[in-house]
Amino acid sequence: MNPSGRYRLIVGLQPVREAIRVHKSELHQVLVEARPTPRLNAVERYARDQGVAHVERVAAQELDRQSCGVQHQGVIAYGPPLELLALENLIRDETLLAIALDEIQDPQNFGAVVRSAVGIAGAAVLWGENASAPLSPAMFRASAGAIEQARLCRVPSLRDALKHLTEAGAQVIGLDARAPQPLHEMSLSGPLVLVIGSEHEGLGRGIRPACQTLARLLSAGTLDSLNASVAAGIALHTVLVSRLITSS
Repeated sequence: MNPSGRYRLIVGLQPVREAIRVHKSELHQVLVEARPTPRLNAVERYARDQGVAHVERVAAQELDRQSCGVQHQGVIAYGPPLELLALENLIRDETLLAIALDEIQDPQNFGAVVRSAVGIAGAAVLWGENASAPLSPAMFRASAGAIEQARLCRVPSLRDALKHLTEAGAQVIGLDARAPQPLHEMSLSGPLVLVIGSEHEGLGRGIRPACQTLARLLSAGTLDSLNASVAAGIALHTVLVSRLITSS
């Protein structure tokens, strides 16, 4: 039975392993390809050991049918829906560090940014509901399971959300390869939101004025832009180093 109407589809070895680790018995179902291999057998044992009630070995064709075209690596799961934060949660967070995404439409980039946000700094991820990649199995897989621990906030208007965060005292910095000042030379303490634009257009015309200032990651005259997830990783690491130096 395909329960995708009520549960969230999770596809791939690492995403499913992470979903089992985080949700345990809250997972509705884990389906593992019937072909016996050490990796697939280990996933089955792990799911059973963590209390997943429905663990089943099925034919590869059944996984193909249910995986929505995403490479499943022999395993899929159905888990609880993602819990999204309200913007008010971010506004109230005095230690806020967030990545805001402006029209990132590639699910691979979106998922990789989430992985960087969670893995490097435990940062929240904020994005507008229009002109952005959807929360999909492909995006979950690209996050390599980080989506299960991510602090996610989807808003009707990213521009309005950035204005509300600024009014609440957060510093909003847009990343722009042509900005005169490098990020590492700026004060990065306090609540902070780093805004990343799309690879093709950069920061949109509606988003740029909502940023208090612009900063670059690269030396002037080098590459025009970076992949969104690479930019997120470099920017978050820069913030962490800056705060470590400031606090020492």
